[in-house]
Amino acid sequence: MAQKRYYVVWQGVTPGVYDTWEACKAQVAGYKQALYKSFASRKEAEEAFSDNPWKHLNPKKTGPKTAYSAATAIIRESLAVDAACSGNPGRMEYRGVYVKDGTEIFRVGPMEEGTNNIGEFLAIVHALALLQKNGKETPIYTDSMNALKWVAKKKCNTKLEQTERNKIIFDWIARAEKWLRENSYRNPILKWETKKWGEIPADFGRK
Repeated sequence: MAQKRYYVVWQGVTPGVYDTWEACKAQVAGYKQALYKSFASRKEAEEAFSDNPWKHLNPKKTGPKTAYSAATAIIRESLAVDAACSGNPGRMEYRGVYVKDGTEIFRVGPMEEGTNNIGEFLAIVHALALLQKNGKETPIYTDSMNALKWVAKKKCNTKLEQTERNKIIFDWIARAEKWLRENSYRNPILKWETKKWGEIPADFGRK
């Protein structure tokens, strides 16, 4: 009898951990820039899902047990998102930029008593909602692994406490989480490789 395998989908229709290859295949078949891999135990798979996928994907191995596709060059027809925050917490803002020509597509903030991670999360969801409204499957770039994980789990896992000053941010978080629960999307959400490509085009340039 073949050994039971568990499948991690980092990037696909619905990222997560799946018990069968059929369930995994449904998430990645035809999905551009899909990232997925099989593991021998659920515990190992769940730990990998919460980790950087590139720690687990080995380009020297291919076949049914290790399958993935990786971006080797920047996709110019894409949207890049980023956030900035002066302080932690501090004045938070985020924006989306069209990668091909640097056009700013949206910008929100600044809002008081936010964090950079929250801004990165909200930026991705804002981009997803905007692209869905316009009927586009444009890829989205982010340089935040935390935001990628939060979007995949449909939960902004912040430890920030709500106050009167940042209530609007928590209202936006609730709206974003609700959107993720109630909507599906086919837009690839890709990790911007800063070490290879430099700062993400949506960077606020305040480092």
